[in-house]
Amino acid sequence: MQKSPSRTKLRNLQNLEFTRQRKFSKPAVPGDGSPQTQVQASHLKSRLLIVWGILVAAGLGLALNLYRLQIIEGSKLTQRARNQQMVNLRPFMPRRPVVDSNKNILAIDRPVYTLYVHPKLFDKSNEEIAAKIAPILNKDASKLIKTFESRRSGILLANTVPENIADRLISFRLNGLEFIQKYSRFYPQDDLVADIVGYVNLDRRGQAGVEYSQEKLLERSGQTVRLSRAGNGALMPDHAPEGFLHFDDLQLQLTIDNRLQRAARNALKQQVDKFQAKRGAVIVMDITDGSLLALVSQPTYNANEYSKADISLFKNWTVADLYEPGSTFKPLNVAIALENGVIKPDDTFGDPGTIKVADRTIKNAEINGYRRINIAEILQTSSNVGMVQIIQRMKPTLYYNWLEKLGLGQKVDTDLPFEVRGRLKSQEEFLSSTIEPATTSFGQGFSLTPLQLVQMHGALANGGKLVTPHVVQGLIDSQGKNHYSPTLPAPRQIFSATTTQKVVEMMETVVSKGSGKASQINGYSIAGKTGTAQKASPNGGYIPGARITSFVGIVPAEAPRYVVLAIVDEPKGANAYGGTVTAPIVKSVMEVLIPMQKIPPSKKVTGDK
Repeated sequence: MQKSPSRTKLRNLQNLEFTRQRKFSKPAVPGDGSPQTQVQASHLKSRLLIVWGILVAAGLGLALNLYRLQIIEGSKLTQRARNQQMVNLRPFMPRRPVVDSNKNILAIDRPVYTLYVHPKLFDKSNEEIAAKIAPILNKDASKLIKTFESRRSGILLANTVPENIADRLISFRLNGLEFIQKYSRFYPQDDLVADIVGYVNLDRRGQAGVEYSQEKLLERSGQTVRLSRAGNGALMPDHAPEGFLHFDDLQLQLTIDNRLQRAARNALKQQVDKFQAKRGAVIVMDITDGSLLALVSQPTYNANEYSKADISLFKNWTVADLYEPGSTFKPLNVAIALENGVIKPDDTFGDPGTIKVADRTIKNAEINGYRRINIAEILQTSSNVGMVQIIQRMKPTLYYNWLEKLGLGQKVDTDLPFEVRGRLKSQEEFLSSTIEPATTSFGQGFSLTPLQLVQMHGALANGGKLVTPHVVQGLIDSQGKNHYSPTLPAPRQIFSATTTQKVVEMMETVVSKGSGKASQINGYSIAGKTGTAQKASPNGGYIPGARITSFVGIVPAEAPRYVVLAIVDEPKGANAYGGTVTAPIVKSVMEVLIPMQKIPPSKKVTGDK
């Protein structure tokens, strides 16, 4: 049904009026005072203030944080960044080598390898690999196969493989072998100089000998450097300082001579074995400056295998153990008496073989009835009775002062480690009994080290001066140029040259006529003194049947240059005396020393064989 015309017309008029009103009506303008306009303006302003406040706060926050990062914590953060980008590196610096007086290597750092095997990487059978490497590693092939079967990877096969062995194994081009390089201290002479050089432990720290006492000279001073590190952690060598891996070629040179050391070792070992002795030692010293040309002890140890040795051998007993010198001290007592004018070189004494002092009776080793003997004969026959009579002419206080002047009761100033102080009774105890000076006259009742006895006999040989026994000559480079020499104490004058010359002349008769005949060398004048002393017990008194035999020799007697001391502790047998056990050792050593040092024959020699 259709709408009526009048109704349609009316609706069109209404739409037209609505459109006209929208078209000509005014929009709401801010500030026109209407309530709606005021509300809208207030909301807009609040929003602007909030946004502006947020922006200002954020800006202030950023500024404050920037101030904190750049100013307050700037240096700290810079350092932290550098620590992340840089690494402190101290390159490995090998210890300096040790050489003898002829530049023969005594100790040196050498590369060695730790060998790991990884059976899972083998491209051959376990049997083939074992058969290939077993002979070179000196291992049993069947045991190696079992080792390979125990694990698939990371098996430690050898800890210190020498470089030449590693090179041979590498040349086989076998998969599954891993070599990790490190450095190890090597002693080419094995046990020859262990008593002097010592050894280093696994931490490369010296534990004995000059490896211990000269640690500062042997350690190279490597500088710590800072290297840049890449993002993956790799070092950037382009930023390394120039030459930081270079180190000096200095070597620690000793006064020891390998040739003489070997001769002394062989002679000593022969006598120690022959007489089934507990131990022995030989020392050779240049009397002009105290340089030690040889110092050996027996038994000893191999420094390359120190872990297998008896730890008691690491302490060089020539500087670390005390003993009573016995008759080898008699020439020094004669020098003290001559220096103080209580005797003259041609004085004679009656010797019945025994002498009573207080409640003690002192005897000679051999009693041959009463005889009158001079001072040289007292030394030749090693008369205890004669020595007691000589010292009885001195005031005990004066005698004690001279013993202290000699250095008894003190340490020897030396560069060898672990030296001990000698033992001398207190002055009060020494003076309280007449027996003390009497026993001291023939070398008992006090103790010293073998090295100290050598030092004292050096004073008899060089005109009366106590020199410093030492083994360090200095630091030299590969061309032999000296870069450092130790400063030694000035020699200390003890006796006059006249006194020492008289004593050496008397000691020469000990070799030509007396108990030291076994040390005679054709064409050369030798001065010396034997010693056969009771061995003191740690608990007091003396060990029954135990003795220490010794002989000290001076060559050449007419113009002394060297002192040689040999000691053998607790030799077995009825014929074990200083003249039979140790005098032959000194002779053997001197027979090598004389041509080595080009000592000319003596112009006048008595008692040649």
